[in-house]
Amino acid sequence: MLQVGRIVKPHGLRGDVIVSLSTNREERVAAGSTLCSDDGREYVVVRSSPHQGRFIVTFEGVNGIEAADALRDTPLFASPIEDPDELWVHELVGAQAVDTAGCELGLVEGVQANPASDLLVLAGGALIPLRFVVGLEPGVRVTVDLPDGLLDLA
Repeated sequence: MLQVGRIVKPHGLRGDVIVSLSTNREERVAAGSTLCSDDGREYVVVRSSPHQGRFIVTFEGVNGIEAADALRDTPLFASPIEDPDELWVHELVGAQAVDTAGCELGLVEGVQANPASDLLVLAGGALIPLRFVVGLEPGVRVTVDLPDGLLDLA
């Protein structure tokens, strides 16, 4: 399961909550979708609407401000979405980065957000923009086509 967001706080008196997504996949809070807490409890979305960069969400069975307040700061998890055209952080971290000639560049330790292009963070500190990824074997190998000198240190 992947963490896709968290319940921030209650909204109003009926049991609605504010959800902050940590994903760009808004279908995570679409009516009928199911999210889970870290204790395994499932929350079915009845309805949601965008609100100041987050979402107002109504979950099935959460009625009243007390029930909503009890969910404050609850992390929300969901299964990965199968989309062959997308790169997923959980498929990149732990993979070996290699160039198109097969030379190993380092193990991917994380992905860092960046306005121009998110960056692969390699062991040793090297950063590679995701736009240079040309192949992926999830969790095993990330192939990148780098311009000359990108990883050279000054």
